[in-house]
Amino acid sequence: MKLANIILVCSILLPTLNSSVSVDTIRTHQIFRDGDTIISAGGEFELGFFSPGSSRNRYLGIWYHKISKGTVVWVANRDRPVMDNSGAVQVNDKGITLKTDNSSDGIVWSSNTSTSIKNLAIQLLDTGNLVLRDEDDDINFFWQSFDHPVDNMLPGMKLGIDLVTGMDRYYTSWKSYEDPSVGSFTNRLNSHGFPQFFLLKGSVLWTRSGPWVGNKFSGIPNFSPNGIYTDKFVFSDKEIYYTFDLINKTSAIMRFVLTPSGDSKFLVWNDQQQIWTVYLGLATTDCDRYGFCGAYGTCNIYNTPRCKCLRGFVPRFPGKWNAADWSNGCIRRTNLVCGTGEGFMKYSGVKLPDTRHSWYDMTINLQECRKLCLKNCTCKAYANADVRSGGHGCLLWFTDLIDIIDLAEDGQDIYIRMPSSELLKSWTLRVKRKIMVIAISIAVLLGLILLLIYKKRKLQREESLRLSSESVALTKIENEDLELPLFEFKRIANATSNFSQDNKLGEGGFGPVYKGVLDDGQEIAAKRLSSNSSQGLDEFKNEVSYIAKLQHRNLVTLLGCCTEKGERILVYEYMANRSLDSFIFDLNKSSTMDWPKRNNIINGIARGLLYLHQDSNLRIIHRDLKASNILLDHEMNPKISDFGIARSFGGNETEAKTSRVVGTYGYMSPEYAIDGQFSVKSDVYSFGVLVVEIVSGVKNRLFSHPDHSLNLLGHAWMSYKEEKLLQLIDGVILASSKHFEVFRVIQIGLLCVQHDPMDRPVLSEVVLMLSSNMKLPDPKKPGFFTERYFLEADHLLSNERLSSSNKLTITALLPRR
Repeated sequence: MKLANIILVCSILLPTLNSSVSVDTIRTHQIFRDGDTIISAGGEFELGFFSPGSSRNRYLGIWYHKISKGTVVWVANRDRPVMDNSGAVQVNDKGITLKTDNSSDGIVWSSNTSTSIKNLAIQLLDTGNLVLRDEDDDINFFWQSFDHPVDNMLPGMKLGIDLVTGMDRYYTSWKSYEDPSVGSFTNRLNSHGFPQFFLLKGSVLWTRSGPWVGNKFSGIPNFSPNGIYTDKFVFSDKEIYYTFDLINKTSAIMRFVLTPSGDSKFLVWNDQQQIWTVYLGLATTDCDRYGFCGAYGTCNIYNTPRCKCLRGFVPRFPGKWNAADWSNGCIRRTNLVCGTGEGFMKYSGVKLPDTRHSWYDMTINLQECRKLCLKNCTCKAYANADVRSGGHGCLLWFTDLIDIIDLAEDGQDIYIRMPSSELLKSWTLRVKRKIMVIAISIAVLLGLILLLIYKKRKLQREESLRLSSESVALTKIENEDLELPLFEFKRIANATSNFSQDNKLGEGGFGPVYKGVLDDGQEIAAKRLSSNSSQGLDEFKNEVSYIAKLQHRNLVTLLGCCTEKGERILVYEYMANRSLDSFIFDLNKSSTMDWPKRNNIINGIARGLLYLHQDSNLRIIHRDLKASNILLDHEMNPKISDFGIARSFGGNETEAKTSRVVGTYGYMSPEYAIDGQFSVKSDVYSFGVLVVEIVSGVKNRLFSHPDHSLNLLGHAWMSYKEEKLLQLIDGVILASSKHFEVFRVIQIGLLCVQHDPMDRPVLSEVVLMLSSNMKLPDPKKPGFFTERYFLEADHLLSNERLSSSNKLTITALLPRR
């Protein structure tokens, strides 16, 4: 009886055991249902069902497991979603099959791999490749997802054609970020003539990579991989493909993606910020559009107009060309007559034209290539097929040359067939240009010599007047009753070991700062105005007169100054921990900056500003409040420094206007940067920027985000509105704070950077907000919400937390670094 019971239990459990799924493998007759997942052996990738965005459709896909779990890199049934949770995957004689109860034949998607192998299994590898194999064979695959890309290219994948099997591996964008079905853009190899890649929008040729010229594609500017990955182009009798691979798979995670809008991007995972950052973006410009300037036209994105005809060619239809319709291209000014002294004109720095109707031979040199082209009257042009090691291989064109881009130093040389008359014109023009260049150079050289003589004499006169004026001004400072000690130059020189480089603490707009020890043992910081300083006597006098009259625990203490022998030296108390920026923007030091320390610094800066604006004898506007001007003592208490460009208000004055805007990019309020209008609200704005920087640990000028082009303030405001402030906060803070306290401080910072000065609180209100639980209003849009222009991203993996910078162009702006 007991045996019968055991048999009964086993018969009940057997189907369950058969349908269970191992860690990275699904075996024959196992059922993999919606809700199940398998994870690659090393935990890098995961296979399962997902719904993109707000869609309810279900898709079988692969995504990252350890990082960025929402990033899908492959989809099986992209054009046939399952409408509910009934999807199930099996391995059978058809390979991999995705079925659902709601389909007419039950099959939604299949790998269509018929085989007689009985012990088949599908396995998810740590490369992100899903493979169908014999369980006893780890090398040979009957089918693999790497042969059927969607919109992502992972390291080790191939983009191209297997000439033996006919397998064509190409990429197609998603229709949208919430719809993985086949989108508008396809990136695939064209093997006609000399191989090249085309990006198609539907059936229209959209952009072209240009041929591979040995170290890169002809149409893509040079860039440095910085040791992250290597790429190659394989061109043999059996296959033609492009691939890339990581040099160190443990140091970086990278993928290539074709977006729904047609942009191609190499993305790198930023583990510090937990986001994908753009390593190389191949965005489409006018010049990248296929045939934008027509036959024999060349395009330069920086020129106006964009298109021009190659030398020796004129517009086919001048009227249309002048109306900026360049699609019909150019024609020869003088027709070719074969065998009448024809030759070739060299064009340098271009993207090689369309090679679909070209001929190539990789074994001959450029001189032999020229001879072949010259013998054939239908040959239009020739070039090296491989530019490495001085160039080798031969490319010949036999049809009109189309899709040429001027890339300057990033381009290649091409030699275009020209009639003898055009070659003579070109030679004559070159000789005339050389003569003209020599004549102009001689004239310019003589002019420069005379100009230098004039300027030298003028500078000597100006220096004499300046020294005389400064001598009077410095004498006046010495005679003023500022209750500020005047140091002898010899004493400061001795204290700093004669301004030794070993004692140098740093350098700002004023000049170098040196650490010193006076003869009584007191540590000092001596700031010495350099001869080429961006600050002058006015700033020196400003700093002396203001700081001498100010006393507050959150303002740096000025011990004295030196004006002996024309020197301008300020002597401060020494701050053991230097400046705030050296902590919060340093990946190592920032780990010591927990929330209590940062909160104390924020409150200290606010109290120091409140003293300047309200409690001191003068109402002082600092005008250059930033992280590098906040010094930290040995107990990490903040002290505001650098009053070189501060301004004071008397009586009931609250604001002023200047035509000389001075300050630092990223910290200046809009009304000050654009109109020269400054007030206490200008400092409030700078304080708000500082608060967001301190909480996020990111410089305002070095912030970028792959999902939008907002600056740091805009990103903080959007994070506040969308209740996603956790993504803004430095991870060190999260482990040492009550989140609501940090959220409240961010809200106060956003109130301080509102665009309209009238909306910003004054410092007395800010201090009250920081020290109480009073209800706070919702902040409005910040100033300089999106005003930023990105530089080329060549430092994405630097020690900075994020990796772009912004430019702000303002008339008469004098930046302080």
